[in-house]
This record gives sequence, C-alpha cells and structure tokens, in this order.
Amino acid sequence: MLIGILQIPSIGMSSTKLYHYIRIAYNKNIELLILGEYLLNSFFKELETMSIDMIKEQSIHHVKILRELSTKYQLVIVAPLIIVKKKQPYKTVVKFSPNSTSYYYQQILINYSHWNERKFFANYMPDILYYPLVFKINGLKFAIISGFEIHIDKIWSLISRKNIDAVIMPCSSTFESASRWKSIAITRAITHNCYILRANRIGEYMDGDYVWRFYGDSFVVDPNGEQINYLGNTEELMIEDISHLEVIKARRVWSFRDLNNKYF
Repeated sequence: MLIGILQIPSIGMSSTKLYHYIRIAYNKNIELLILGEYLLNSFFKELETMSIDMIKEQSIHHVKILRELSTKYQLVIVAPLIIVKKKQPYKTVVKFSPNSTSYYYQQILINYSHWNERKFFANYMPDILYYPLVFKINGLKFAIISGFEIHIDKIWSLISRKNIDAVIMPCSSTFESASRWKSIAITRAITHNCYILRANRIGEYMDGDYVWRFYGDSFVVDPNGEQINYLGNTEELMIEDISHLEVIKARRVWSFRDLNNKYF
C-alpha cells in the first residue's frame, strides 16, 4: 500500500497547505498520510507563551478540517495535535479515518531544562505503560508512538506483542540530531522486523539570538533495517510503497520478533 509523509513547517491557523497536499495524496492513491509534530499547532516553545484558549482554537480548527478531508478523500491521516480539556493541554497523536477519530496520548514526554514538555502538558505519566494506538489498513498493522518514545524499551516490548508491521513516529527533531535518530530507528526496525515511518518537520524557531532549526530528514526504514526512502531539509511529500509480505520475509529470516516475545 502507498503511504505518504508530509514534511512542512508549522502552519498555524492556515489550512491551505493541507488542502493542497491532501488533494495530491488522493490523486496519487495514497491511503495513509502522516504529519510531523508541531505542524498544526505552534512549536512547543511558542505554546509556552500562548493562552490556553488560543491553543484550543488552533486544535479545534484543525480537527474539523482533517475530519472533513479524511471523509471527503477516504484517506487515513495521522497528525500530532494539542488537545485542551478543562483548560489543560494534552499532547496527542490523532488518527483521522473516514468514519472515526482516535487519540493516542503520549506517555513519555521530554523533560530537559530547555524543552520540558512533561512540566507543560497534563498527560498522565503511567507507572505501567499501555499499548500504543493500533490499527489496520489493507492487512498491514500499524502502531502510533511519539518520536521521543522510540527511546523507551518497554514501548517496544508492547509493540512486539501486538505483531506490528509498521510504527508511525511523528517528530520535531532539531539540534543536528539526524544521525542519532537514523541510527536508533534502524536498530528498532532490525530488532522488531517492522517498518519505521518517521515524519519530521522543517522550519525555524528564534530563541533570542539562537535559532532552532528543524532539519527534516523524514524517512522510511524497512523491516531489514534498510533506509528505503528519505527527504531532505525542504518542504516535500514522500510517497512510499510498503508491504506486509516484506515484514513476513524479514521475520522468517531473522526471527527477532519471536525472541522478543519469548522473553517479554
């Protein structure tokens, strides 16, 4: 099946790019479109200075648009969004399908001094992690996690138990970290014999005199750990064909999934 990864900067309240690229996705027979983090909402550092009502307005606007577009074009869209409930912001990844909308609430949030999402968002930090959001399209089983959660071994134990074919991983990576993200994605793909679909964003955030550059480099890694497609550092739409058969072949050759499940 054909999947698409849309790599763009934050769009704020504008929906022009969404309409444009979703029409392209439809015309190219893409069945699943993935967006990176902080595209529909402003970047995290900007959210820290925004009113909760403005954050809520952004999200309500985009939820409405993406529901309509998913239904109109019969397309599954995976998009990170900040959801506001009772005046509290929650970091989620939302799956829009023609007939339903599902939410994955990020479980492990970054908590560095310069980028402390755990302090800002109201997401519940469970003592025992729960399964990621799982769904199927045309026989392929997908799981949604946040980009930061790729580092957490327990998340991958849960993914292994669900026999996932492809892991969707929206990111907002910066600070010249491309090689590290590529290395860990390749490792996870090999040890769990699944596709890794990484969607990053582009653009800049000015922090005084310092520039945070979001470098793109969205990519697809196959179940053998080979990077089969990637984007540069500009606005682009990736189209890639992924196959359940390739997952089965990799599992038969390597059997890492069976070993992971045995020692779960």
